[in-house]
Amino acid sequence: MQGKKPGGSSSGGGRSGELQGDEAERNKKKKKKVSCFSNIKIFLVSECALMLAQGTVGAYLVSVLTTLERRFNLQSTDVGVIASSFEIGNLALILFVSYFGARGHRPRLIGCGGIVMALGALLSALPEFLTHQYKYEAGEIRWGAEGRDVCAANGSGGDQGPDPDLICRSRTATNMMYLLLIGAQVLLGIGATPVQPLGVSYIDDHVRKKDSSLYIGILFTMLVFGPACGFILGSFCTKIYVDAVFIDTSNLDITPDDPRWIGAWWGGFLLCGALLFFSSLLMFGFPQSLPMHSDPALESEQAMLPEREYERPKPSNGVLRHPLEPDSNASCCQQLRVIPKVTKHLLSNPVFTCIVLAACMEIAVVAGFAAFLGKYLEQQFNLTTSSANQLLGLTAIPCACLGIFLGGLLVKKFSLSALGAIRMAMLVNLVSTACYVSFLFLGCDTGPVAGVTVPYGNISALGSALDPYAPCNKNCECQTDSFTPVCGADGVTYLSACFAGCNSTVQ
Repeated sequence: MQGKKPGGSSSGGGRSGELQGDEAERNKKKKKKVSCFSNIKIFLVSECALMLAQGTVGAYLVSVLTTLERRFNLQSTDVGVIASSFEIGNLALILFVSYFGARGHRPRLIGCGGIVMALGALLSALPEFLTHQYKYEAGEIRWGAEGRDVCAANGSGGDQGPDPDLICRSRTATNMMYLLLIGAQVLLGIGATPVQPLGVSYIDDHVRKKDSSLYIGILFTMLVFGPACGFILGSFCTKIYVDAVFIDTSNLDITPDDPRWIGAWWGGFLLCGALLFFSSLLMFGFPQSLPMHSDPALESEQAMLPEREYERPKPSNGVLRHPLEPDSNASCCQQLRVIPKVTKHLLSNPVFTCIVLAACMEIAVVAGFAAFLGKYLEQQFNLTTSSANQLLGLTAIPCACLGIFLGGLLVKKFSLSALGAIRMAMLVNLVSTACYVSFLFLGCDTGPVAGVTVPYGNISALGSALDPYAPCNKNCECQTDSFTPVCGADGVTYLSACFAGCNSTVQ
């Protein structure tokens, strides 16, 4: 009997060991389950996907501005307001989101912002489904040179001229579509508010200092790579007829090269809305603060700090804690009263103020340059909307993307300090400014336009009066508010085929 005791004890110890092994295995599996969203690299991938979608929808709007002009009879001023509405929505909340968002659940706020952007993208496509189908007629005579305030009507009214009811019955609807586009862009701007500042601060709080520049460089590379995708998407969508889902396009007698062609501008907004929505859902899986043991390298660095420094997350709203800042239990009104004081404290820093002013001047140049660059290429080099978007997407944007990535890589490679990074930025901006100066000596001469830049019949007669009407077309009843240029055999451009001359008048 005594010989059985060791065996029983061994059996009990074996069962205990098995239980401990099973428990360890379960704990290991549990850690694996929760570690998916507890990795800063996974957050970086999710944030990159969201910023890629944000950059795509922003550039896509720019790529279809000229299409919106023709579709809803808008002027350049109108589409400029639409494009700037994104910044209006962004500026309205950026200060509050950056200040209060750092105290809340940053990944969830980013996810909510992405969903708001998805809603704005879907609303941007809505005007196409609320208005009438696009109709074109031969010659595309347009009365409505004043823009959306005097609604344009495609087609001819015969010898009676345009039908007043046909011209004005959609005036209210046109203005509503214009306001809807503005509202959609404001929503996009509001939704984009938390994505960039809170995403950057979240990454900066959970990576080593020497890796921060590389992570943020990758992040902003995606933000700039997005416009390349947006222009390519715009090039693809503008090749599809605007009402392709409603009519049989095989019966069309116009092609994308025809000035009357209007592409499916709404398709890209639907796709971008879906991308924004699904990329935003990932953000709701991340915790408010990642566990410090999720990155061994980060843990070893934090172990060198005093205990009270790494027990809590770093302040990530860009403001060091000082007596002006209320505690977390302060009321909303008390916290709002502190914002002006904190802003004054920031602006009193000359280095910070100079960096902000430099960024403002850079963005002012890029915003105006990028918004109408596509339209400039179309008119200056006689490109179609699709060709201009394709050119922008394959050349200018990838170069900017490469520059941002190389900037972050150089900072990491040479371990540049803040002063070193500023010196590098100054050097690169000087080279960039020199390249901008070269644009003053580049360009194409304005081609001769009969009655506008040169008189009829004799392009060398500079002293002659310029008048679009000439004896060869005085009885043709040509409309000056219709611009469908044609090239003559003499190398001169005419405002329309009518101004080039006619053989008879339809009674």
